[in-house]
Amino acid sequence: MNEYFSVIPTHKNQLLFRFIWIGLAILLLDQISKFFVFHLVPHMDFSAYKYPYGGVEVVRNFGGIEFSINHMTNKGAAWGMFGNYQLSLMLFRIGLIVGLCVYLFHFNQQKAWQIPLILIIAGAIGNVLDFFFYGHVVDMLHFVLWGYDFPVFNVADSFISIGIGLLFILSLFKS
Repeated sequence: MNEYFSVIPTHKNQLLFRFIWIGLAILLLDQISKFFVFHLVPHMDFSAYKYPYGGVEVVRNFGGIEFSINHMTNKGAAWGMFGNYQLSLMLFRIGLIVGLCVYLFHFNQQKAWQIPLILIIAGAIGNVLDFFFYGHVVDMLHFVLWGYDFPVFNVADSFISIGIGLLFILSLFKS
């Protein structure tokens, strides 16, 4: 029987299937956090110039760092870029997810790349699901770092960034 169609994973793919469970856990964490923020936290109030900016206070001025949970909508890509091209952006994201999945399952020869790729795929799927559930990406993690108001992001964005960072580090130390 062809190993790609086998219901029971082969020994070679067991580790990959464990990582897929990690990806599903990340996706679940992302979607649960977005569900609660969407339904329980009011939209970020730009007229509130003081911390927590209309959101939920988590950390206030700890060594110059502030952190709050705010409900922010994002109809574009990172930092709202390409917000006027939602359909094109959606098709691009779906194509990117499919391409990364094909690469991961059929072409990737480096086991160390499995976790970073799954982090990126899970995060990308989480942001795509937002468009179907809410019509936009739900962002909520708001940091102010020593006076710099960092763009609001979400759990999926965090794992995409971690995955890209790990791929970069692994590429540097590739022997």
